Amino acid sequence: MAHGAGSAAREGDASRLSLPAVGLRARDIAVVVNDADPASVEIGRYYARQRGIAAERVIHVRFPAGQPVMAFADWARVQAVLETKVDAQVQAYALAWTLPFRVECMGVTAAFAFGFDPGAYCPGDGCQPTKASPYFNSRSSAPFTDHRLRPAMLLAGENVESVKRLIDRGLRADESWPEGKAYLMNTSDRGRNVRAESYERVRAALGLAYPIEQVDADALEGKADVMFEFTGAAVVASMASNSYLDGAIADHLTSFGGALVGYDQTTALHWLNVGATGSYGNSTEPCNFRAKFPDVGVVIAHYLSGETLVEAYWKSVLMPGQGVFVGDPLARPFGGMRVTSSAAGTIVRTRALPPGNYVVEAATSAIGPFRPIGALRANGFGIREIRLPANETRFVRLRSAPESPPRGASSP
Repeated sequence: MAHGAGSAAREGDASRLSLPAVGLRARDIAVVVNDADPASVEIGRYYARQRGIAAERVIHVRFPAGQPVMAFADWARVQAVLETKVDAQVQAYALAWTLPFRVECMGVTAAFAFGFDPGAYCPGDGCQPTKASPYFNSRSSAPFTDHRLRPAMLLAGENVESVKRLIDRGLRADESWPEGKAYLMNTSDRGRNVRAESYERVRAALGLAYPIEQVDADALEGKADVMFEFTGAAVVASMASNSYLDGAIADHLTSFGGALVGYDQTTALHWLNVGATGSYGNSTEPCNFRAKFPDVGVVIAHYLSGETLVEAYWKSVLMPGQGVFVGDPLARPFGGMRVTSSAAGTIVRTRALPPGNYVVEAATSAIGPFRPIGALRANGFGIREIRLPANETRFVRLRSAPESPPRGASSP
């Protein structure tokens, strides 16, 4: 099995097949470590080692540790270091700490992604829209290159060991194609249940790609196959009764889910504690604007398409300025290929092929020249099959085709 799109499969005739690159890699991310916090140093070191992140991508900064809210002056000093040490190839950040979760009035992950801008992202009483993210539901595979922002995610937890378990879950999830279910909770909390209005559309669009179940209850209980859970409640009951698969995403729409300490509501950390690999919440009062919370259909669709957690989650929030993303940014459970070879030919199965038109090209050398041999149309977000003829000895690749496929081309 290959390690993702953009690399060759390692079995049979498909050893010469490559797919368009989908999903960020270790080379695309910088780990930000607070040297004033021993836990941050240990977490950053562990994440870089487990993920194979180069030493020059681990950025050491210093600011007061253990405080829920970072002062603007401290953020500005850290940002100055990042601007000096982070090169243009870095597309996203892993922030190796739990506290702070805010920079004054902004969520900390938004502040490091967009820059600190209270005029754009800090409504006076919370009950106003904020500036929209250009990354929302984007097809971009390089957010800094395309949009001049680096989506950020906290490597957070109750202690160092809990964060290491989170990191290990994210790593185990990679290309695992977990056979679970998405649970969309339709709760009795009218103010926090506003995402339920979208559930039927989500099931219609994605139900053939992955099992989706709407549950009309205030709590999910006793499920062993949770890959996605989205709900609306101030306090989420029975979380520990469920089993969350490696790579799972779970969040709840409430005011302070991203205020990781000091509030009496369930927080994003609670989801990580029970086994989720990623979660989201707001760190200041957002009111129940749906645009300030993950769009259920968008995050599921992008995740199923082979994108990493940080990409899929960030693309699902239109107004993330008050929000906090937590989890393993590089978790990528739906990437990679499955290869089956026989006398009849080779079948390559993948989810990491976004909807669109593709030209199938072949060459006698890995460096080309490549010439078209067929065309492929990818629809929806399920598993796609690419069929190669028996005894195909050429190098074969798929290339995105913005326009219609070449006239007369046949499907491989």
